[in-house]
Parts: sequence; structure tokens; C-alpha cells
Amino acid sequence: MHGLARTGGSQELLRWVSGRADGWAGLLGGDGTILHGVARTPDPAGVGSAALASACARELTALGARSSSFDKGAHTALLYSLDAPPDVLAPVLAVVGRRPLPEGLSTLLADAALPLAMCWAAETVERKRRRVDLAESRGREAVLHLLMTGQLSIAHQVAGALKPSLPDPVRVCVVECSGRDRDEVARVCGELSGGRSWIVRCPVYARHLILIVPAKPGQADGRLGPRVASVVDDCVVGISEDVTLADTATAYRQAFHALAVARGLPERHAHFGSAPELSLVAGAEGARWADTVLAPLLTHLPRRGQDPGSQELAATLASWLAFSSHATDHLKIHRNTLAARLRLISELLDMDLNKVADQSALDLALSIRATPALPRPADGSTEPVHSLDRILRTPAVHSWALQQLRPLGDPGPALGPADPYTTLRTWLEHEVQLGPTAGALGISVPGARKRLTRLETVLQRSLLRTPSARYDLWLAFRAMDLAHDG
Repeated sequence: MHGLARTGGSQELLRWVSGRADGWAGLLGGDGTILHGVARTPDPAGVGSAALASACARELTALGARSSSFDKGAHTALLYSLDAPPDVLAPVLAVVGRRPLPEGLSTLLADAALPLAMCWAAETVERKRRRVDLAESRGREAVLHLLMTGQLSIAHQVAGALKPSLPDPVRVCVVECSGRDRDEVARVCGELSGGRSWIVRCPVYARHLILIVPAKPGQADGRLGPRVASVVDDCVVGISEDVTLADTATAYRQAFHALAVARGLPERHAHFGSAPELSLVAGAEGARWADTVLAPLLTHLPRRGQDPGSQELAATLASWLAFSSHATDHLKIHRNTLAARLRLISELLDMDLNKVADQSALDLALSIRATPALPRPADGSTEPVHSLDRILRTPAVHSWALQQLRPLGDPGPALGPADPYTTLRTWLEHEVQLGPTAGALGISVPGARKRLTRLETVLQRSLLRTPSARYDLWLAFRAMDLAHDG
């Protein structure tokens, strides 16, 4: 019995007891609630035995007895109240079997009471620990969500109760674990950072950890990403640039793109290559365009109290653009709820959210809105800007587009189907769907996936997994086409 208690816990011990009793065995609460139950054979009699044990447990509690025996029909129920700490309601060990019961069963159950009580106490402590860990994990996830949506003051308030305080400036690392428990990797990351970094289990990707690391010059925390990759043999790390805490969402996207590059490197870590953000390049005119595009969403008033408001809809749109269908995991909502919100957003903005062109425009608009303190026009103009093409025609955006596409090399006068420009354009024109893309290129779906995977290394950006560089690429190609057309 002690061997079973050490290796299998109360469940295995009850299974053994049920075999010795040739009947049903279980642990019950004083109110008759079945905490664990094991039947000797999965037959209908087991259901009746459980009901009998439940009724007998309530009667034992009413009598205030420590043990008792109850007969009903052809069955006998033996009950023993286990020992428990003063502040914990003691469970009841119950066994139900046909008469005559096996000889010595009462003595056997009395002997089993002690290891069962120890198992139950240990399992109760473990359940409480898991609830505390889950609550802390959800709290850290909530802080990350607040940072990603720009709600810094609330994020600081919640983080103050969890510790450590949020650093500023920060560097974001995305750690991808392979074949090792994510909790163990999180523990290693905590030790390496000396408890100074925020470690969040990614709500979208089950193998990812998100580290928010202090980025002050001269601190060892800035080298945390490479150190994690060197200590944990089966992990890959993507590392962002140093940014202000307000730009955590941008840093996360950078680290995610760097992760796609790190998978192909022997050192298993990579930093995001320096590149300007289009939200900054767009300038004041871009800010007015974003205000115009998002106005129907940001001024929306729900008809009912339980309907999502403008802020919730904006957060839903940002999450869906970043994580696609995985937004249900990020936002903790049902897929039907996500679909209903997206339909409403599409109606409010009069855009087709299934089109990469509209997705790209909205992603840029949300990024501009999230960029703090964009400059306004010197003349104080507040006239709405309705055309995205007007923004993309500016010299600054054209320079940005050239920099985005420069890793692909010179497009040359004649592009073949294997040219990276042709592959990317075809992929974007077919709404980033691999099947239609492969058909248009005349290759197999695995072949199209391999081409895009190779281009991830060339561009140092993630393409196939969200957050993806698809929006920036669509905008860059559009800016180049507008410049070519004059």
C-alpha cells in the first residue's frame, strides 16, 4: 500500500482496495460528494454502489462517527473517516461490496486509512499550489495583454502586486521550447535573470515563453536571450531591439520575426535586424489617415450593455490581425464570439477582413494609433486623409519599401516563377493561401511552403506563422507599384 501511495497516489491505492474488496472503493466528502471512485468492473452495479456510498457518507457525517457499516439489499458499505488537519474537512473512505465481504477487509481498510490520508493531504497541497500558479500565470498574461494594447497604467498596477515591477526600457525575447517542459524552461530563465525579468507563458503558442527583459545599458539582463539558448539545449530564442515599455507590442513582433531566423542558425538565437517601423515613417499625415479609417470603430457605442464596446472591438481586431484564429486563445473567447465580433468590425469599417489588402491597411492604422506622440502638421491641419495610396506615395514610405525588399536582391527585367519577388507577390495576391499559391506557381503545396520558409531566412521575418510580415510586404509592394506607375 505504501508503494502504491508513493507511485500512483490515492487513485492507484483505491484501485487496489477495490480489487481486494471485489467491489467499489472511493473517497467522499462529508456531504456525499464523490472525490475519487473506482469500480471493480465497469458494470451498472458500480453506479448503484457509488450512490449507496454517497448516502452512507452523509449519514456518517450526521452521526458524527469515525467509522460505520451499512447494509442495503445484497451490499454492505464500510466507511472510515480519514485524519485531516483541523482546518480541512476530512474525506471518508468508503468500500461497497456484495455480502459476504472478503475476510479481514475491515482490518485492511483500517490499515489503508493512513496512507490514503497522507496521499490526500499531499494531493490537496498540490492542487492548491497549481491553483496559485495558474492564478499568477493568468495575472502575468493579463499584464502582457495590457502592455500589448497600450494600457500602461493598469499594467503597472497589476504588475505591482505580482513583482517584479515592469522595467522601462525593455527588450523582448521569445523562447521556443522543443521537447522540454515549458515550466522547467521558465524556471531556468528566472534563475538566469535573477528574478528581474517578466516571464509569461504565451497564451497562443504552447511551446513559447515571452520574456520582458530590462534593457538598461551595462546590465547583464540584456544578454539573457543568448544565455538561455546556451543553457537550454533544445530551445530557440528570438530577441527584439531595445524599446520603451509603451512599444512592447512592436518588440514582441520583432522577437517573433527573429525567432523564425534563429531556427536556422547553429547558435539558436537571433536579434531582430534594425529597420524603421512604417507607423513612424507615415508621419503626421499617416496619423490623420489612421484616425479617419478607424473612426467608425473607435466611436462605436454598443446597443446593449453586454455587447463589446469600441475598446474591446479594437483589441479584438488587433489580436486577430496578429494571431489569426489563435486570437481565441489570446483573448480567452469562443470562436463564435470572435466570428461575431469580426463581422461587426467589418460592417463598421466597411472592409473585407478576408482580404490581405484590407488587413494590411487596418494593421498599419492600428500600429499608427499605438505609436505615441506622432508629430502633427506644422500648419495645424486636421483635414481627414481618406486614401492609403496617398500615404504610400510619399518619398519616406518609398524608401521604407526599398529597405523592406532589399534582402530579395535586384528584381531584374524578367522575373521567373522561382524568383522570390514572384513567389511573394503570388502568395499575397492569393490571400496568403498555400493551395492557390502553389497552383498559380505550378508547384506542390510542400514546395510552396519550402520556398516561403527559405524567404523567412532571407527577409529575417516570419511569413507562415503569425505574427507574420505579410502586411508589411503587401504595403511595400503596393508602395513600389505606385512609385513605378508615377
